[in-house]
Amino acid sequence: MYAAKHAAPKEIWAEFNAGYDSAWPGHLSIRRRVIQKRRWTINIVLFIVTFVTTTVTGALYANSTIDSWVLFFLRGLVFSGPLMSILLVHEMGHYLAARRRFLDVTPPYFLPGIFPAGTFGAFIKIRSPLPDKRALMEVGAAGPIAGSLLAIPLLGLGLYLSEFSPEKHSVQGFDFGSSLILELMCLIQFGQFSFNSTVLLHPTALAAWFGLFVTAMNLLPIGQLDGGHVMYALFGPRRAHLISLGVFACLIPLGVFVWPGWLVFGLLTFFLGLRHPPPLDPYTPLDRRGRTLGWTAIILFVLTFIPLPVRFVE
Repeated sequence: MYAAKHAAPKEIWAEFNAGYDSAWPGHLSIRRRVIQKRRWTINIVLFIVTFVTTTVTGALYANSTIDSWVLFFLRGLVFSGPLMSILLVHEMGHYLAARRRFLDVTPPYFLPGIFPAGTFGAFIKIRSPLPDKRALMEVGAAGPIAGSLLAIPLLGLGLYLSEFSPEKHSVQGFDFGSSLILELMCLIQFGQFSFNSTVLLHPTALAAWFGLFVTAMNLLPIGQLDGGHVMYALFGPRRAHLISLGVFACLIPLGVFVWPGWLVFGLLTFFLGLRHPPPLDPYTPLDRRGRTLGWTAIILFVLTFIPLPVRFVE
């Protein structure tokens, strides 16, 4: 439980019972975490800067000409608002799940970026070790699931506002790839799949596309990504490591023959580590809730994964 007061004014001590561990009969461990109070100044500044860069990016999508600089930036909000909301909900899903488990976690850090998204995403830092598989699953799966609960309805709204042609046309510019969830939404909205037609995505639909793409990237079952957390908690260290190696091996041909960005992402995951570190208690199994979260995350990854995310059509 939380202690209301402590001698150190800048720290809150959380002391809770870890429960009886059947692996060590008779042993009742008490774990104590230190949750530091941190200023949100840098987080707020990064959020504002990222909001500006995504708004400028959205303005480039929403405006064909510049008739007024005020209207130019205001129209960009139909992209930046949904995208920043999806990223914020995703990271707050991680944050709140971690705080629920009394973990020392930072607020979200947003990363400003350049066109075509205007951001490189966001992240949080967990500064205390994860106690067991249940906490690992909750923290890992909460973000993608929470973000998708907002991104999917926004995708439906964005498709409703998008331009649709039942015939296939070649359009100059960025061609954004499709996923199973996007095809299902197109079938519901237009009565046919996008690969048999032409869909000019509204900026809101494009923001939801980026949000779901970030979800899929995070759910790749590699190392310490969200998907790596899920694999470790569901299948244990040995199988999770084999899955991580297998997916990493698949990124190489995908990067060579489909989209070069997979090579960059594969290199990043390699340096971050392909093996997932164990929690403090690696033996206590998942409960039904944890297994449900895990399989929900796997289904979400299958629905949102895009082999060829983006290409430029001249």
